[in-house]
Amino acid sequence: MTTAPEPSRRNDAVRVLVAYAGVHGSTRSIAERIAARLEEQGAQADVLPVEAVEDPSEYDVFVVGSAVHDMAWLPTALTFVHEASELLMRRGAWLFSVGMPAALRGPWKALVAREEDHVVGGLIDELHPRGHRLFSGVIKPEHLKRAGRVKFQAMGLRYGDYRDWTAVDAWAREIGLRVLGRSAEGDDAPA
Repeated sequence: MTTAPEPSRRNDAVRVLVAYAGVHGSTRSIAERIAARLEEQGAQADVLPVEAVEDPSEYDVFVVGSAVHDMAWLPTALTFVHEASELLMRRGAWLFSVGMPAALRGPWKALVAREEDHVVGGLIDELHPRGHRLFSGVIKPEHLKRAGRVKFQAMGLRYGDYRDWTAVDAWAREIGLRVLGRSAEGDDAPA
């Protein structure tokens, strides 16, 4: 397995595309947070829904995320990564998924590891991303159809905002260190 080379150093900022597919806003909010942390480190980060990306070749690096519905990325996100797979592998990509692992309780918590592998296993094999994270989002009763609400309650799960901003910030800073080779404070660090 070969890894994609780091983006070339230029006088201008490294351009990062943070692309996402979502339905209720959690994935968008996480994408925006990642972009903000990358910009704090000196990158130029654009946040766009995957269907609004016109020319991915304009970017040096990619962070792509999708909401997880029925244990799968949304079709628009899958289409985007499949169509841009060669570019994503060559320039470097990080993937994130937004589901509800933090809402799981008791014996259901054991499903998290299996869910992550099921959701992104094929994408990992296809894209060889530099990293992947499964984040929790916001889950409200109106986000689910009636059958989904019944199943959710039967499993003893709780509605709420499960976004872990500390985890999102830490991951975005890790990406920044890899992409920019320095910390948020501007100190030099190995890439």
